[in-house]
This record gives sequence, structure tokens and C-alpha cells, in this order.
Amino acid sequence: MSKPSPNPRYVLLRYLSGALLFRVVFCSCVLVSLLEILALLEQTTPILQRHLGILGIFNYACMRLPFLLSGALPLSTLIGALLMLTQMTLASEIAILRAAGLSTLGLYKYLVPATLLIGLAGIVLDDQVTPRSEQALAAWWNRTDPTPEDGHSFWFHEGSSLTHIGHVADGGNILGTVDVYMRDANRMLNKTLHAQTAHYTGAHGWTLYNVEGLDVDLRDQKVDRLEHQADMPWHTTLAPRDFIRLSSGNAPLSTATIIGMLRGQLASDSSPGFLRAGLIERFLRPASLLVLLLIAMPVIYIPPRTGTRSWLPVWCLGAGLLFIVVQGLLRAMGNAGLLPPPVATVPTLIIFTLGALTVLLRNETR
Repeated sequence: MSKPSPNPRYVLLRYLSGALLFRVVFCSCVLVSLLEILALLEQTTPILQRHLGILGIFNYACMRLPFLLSGALPLSTLIGALLMLTQMTLASEIAILRAAGLSTLGLYKYLVPATLLIGLAGIVLDDQVTPRSEQALAAWWNRTDPTPEDGHSFWFHEGSSLTHIGHVADGGNILGTVDVYMRDANRMLNKTLHAQTAHYTGAHGWTLYNVEGLDVDLRDQKVDRLEHQADMPWHTTLAPRDFIRLSSGNAPLSTATIIGMLRGQLASDSSPGFLRAGLIERFLRPASLLVLLLIAMPVIYIPPRTGTRSWLPVWCLGAGLLFIVVQGLLRAMGNAGLLPPPVATVPTLIIFTLGALTVLLRNETR
């Protein structure tokens, strides 16, 4: 008995998905390689000054890789789609598919599964891989820093308390100049603590050294100086890795960490708007890639006689770059609190989707 022939639809789906995935992976490798080279040109001298050698350069490149890949994914998807569709158009494959009855919408539907797969991979990368790699990189960089006291200071809030840290050393196990401002249930200051250093031991937790403080009663306008203590336990839920994260500024965060910050269960140095915008943008990653794919679709209308002389791929590339820039600009405004998180993330998708659909419909009616 002869084997049944495969469904032509699945054959076409596998062919288009494989072609798109191959080109996106190829573009990602090229872009990430360029970004790695630029990053190493900047960081090789500090790495060698710390006597970390070739192994240190290799460690830095490996731990930085997920962050660079996450940033290059949208542009890789855009360029990969443009390359695939342009090559298919110039090779008359699009004309053959159209003659077989495949519409532009049908072609887009065949490319959606691969694009969604790339988007889901981006979500996993942003949510699980990048936060861990950046955490490991920040801890390694801090641990090998010969002058950690020159690091920047930072503030964070934990529950009702505000804390200022002068610097972080030894991969987060040592803190310099710790100032804790404790507040009551009414958010009124009632106690302050100032310590020269804080050390972490796994068995006993955090210990503050050379501690001075004030007992404050704002209602009665009284301030009493607390007795100096050579050392005292510091009851905080933060571990050394948390201080590394806080000292890194806007470090990548997992979804669980963001939700914990929004609920007040984890210490945070970011505004709620910044956290909500990051959460919304992360789960809209597949939608963003679908918009970039839609922006690349007009290249299938390149006239056969024009060939590689057509400016259509350039215009599509420019439109995709504009989408990425506008999306980043609105996100920055959302981070600064100038726009609500939904307004900073969703309108860009809608505007560019409508614009791309307008271009496609205009070409269809010609």
C-alpha cells in the first residue's frame, strides 16, 4: 500500500515556518555577535585590569548573551521576515502561491505560528533566563571589583521602611553606610538607624556594625538619641542577591519578582507604573512581533521588473525601525510616570497595525 500524501497546507506551513525561523535565527546571531563585540571593546580593559584574564572575558560574554539576544529579537524578526519575503518575491515563489489561490491574508496566517513561537521564546527569555544571567553578572562584577566603595548608592522601600545603602561589596554580602528610616502605620517617621557597615552570614543573617540612631516622636516633637551599639541584628527579608539587584538600577526582573514588588512583598526601588508597564510589555511581545511581520508584508508587492532596485524593502525596514523607536519612547514616558502603563504600551501596536493594513489594502486594490 502506498503512503498517503501529506496535506499541502501542512507542507506549506512547515516550509514557510522553517524559512522564517532560519532567517530570524541567522539575523539574531549576526546582531548579537556585533553587540557582543561592541560590549567587549568597552569592558575588556576593566576585565583585564581586575586580572580576570581570558576566562573573565569569556564569562562576561556568556552572562551578557541573554540580555543582548532579548534586545535583538524584535529587529531580528523584522529583518528575517524582510529577507524571506523579498527572496520569495524575487524568485517568483509569491507569484506561484498567488496563482495557486493563496491570498495575502492566507500567507500572513501561515507565518503567524512561527512568529508566535519566537514571541513565546522571547517571553521565556525575558522572564526566566535574562534576570538570572544579569543577576549572576552583577554579582560576579561586584565580587571582583577592587574598589566597591566607589559604587553608586541607592534607595529602596521594604514594607513601611525606607533604606539607603552607600555601596555593595563582596557580591552583596557586605554593605557600606546603611541608613534605615522606620515609619509607623500612619507613615510617620518614628525611628532611624545609621550603621557604618552591614555583613551577611548565612546562619545569623544580617548584622549592623557601629550603629547609632534616633527615636523620633513627631506628634510631641521629641527626638531622643539611641545608645551606640557596636553591633546589632538587622531583621530584613533581603538576601545578598536582592541587594545586588537593587544596586544594578533597572535590572531585568522576572514576573514573580514584579508581582511581589507590586504587592509590597519584595523590596523595590521602582515605581508601580514602571513595573506594570514592564509586565504588560513583556506579555505583549508576541503581539509586537506580529505587528513587525505585518509591516514587512508589503515587500511581496515588489514589481518583477524592478527586482533588487525596489525601495520597498527599505521603506518597510524604516517603518519597522520607527515602530521599535516609538514603542521605546512611549515606554520611557510610561517609566517616568508621564503616561499610564496601558497607554504607554498598547496604542503603538494599534496605530502601526492599522497603518500596515492600510498599505496592504491599497496594494491589493491596485
